[in-house]
Amino acid sequence: MAYGPSQRGQGQRGEQDLFDKLVSINRVAKVVKGGRRFGFAALVVVGDGKGRVGYGSGKAREVPEAIRKATEAAKTKLIRVPLREGRTLHHDVNGRYGAGKVLVRAAPAGTGIIAGGPMRAVFESLGVQDVVAKSNGSPNPHNMVKATFDALQNLASPRSVAAKRGKKVGDIVGRRDAGADTE
Repeated sequence: MAYGPSQRGQGQRGEQDLFDKLVSINRVAKVVKGGRRFGFAALVVVGDGKGRVGYGSGKAREVPEAIRKATEAAKTKLIRVPLREGRTLHHDVNGRYGAGKVLVRAAPAGTGIIAGGPMRAVFESLGVQDVVAKSNGSPNPHNMVKATFDALQNLASPRSVAAKRGKKVGDIVGRRDAGADTE
């Protein structure tokens, strides 16, 4: 796979400030003729703390190798999430993957990260400081992480909404305040 010089340089520079969080590690068994062969499956979330985050899973016979594979997979699946003031989300959003359902809500400054295990790892890696999240449905870490990513991919910044509608950002953001005063 050939990359242009700007993409290659950007990828190398981006990897230096990425940090990873181990979400779950699971022992798995493969039944063979002589008995069972044990391996490990790891789920890792990687982020830069400034709006980029990704997840990956890896399997290997030993734990460190499974974590390394999961981290490499996560680095290839990074997404960019628009943040408001660099600390919270722009609006509330639902996410779903399989039986995992999550509700992610923007929060005022000082709230902190109110979220359960796997979702907390995603938000910490993303760089969100104030968010309230609720998991309804499957407690499976894989489904919770994927449902959280589904929610994050459905986020829209006021700038992108304004561009789609052909309006100014002030028209999109300021409408709610202006409409409340006139009614």
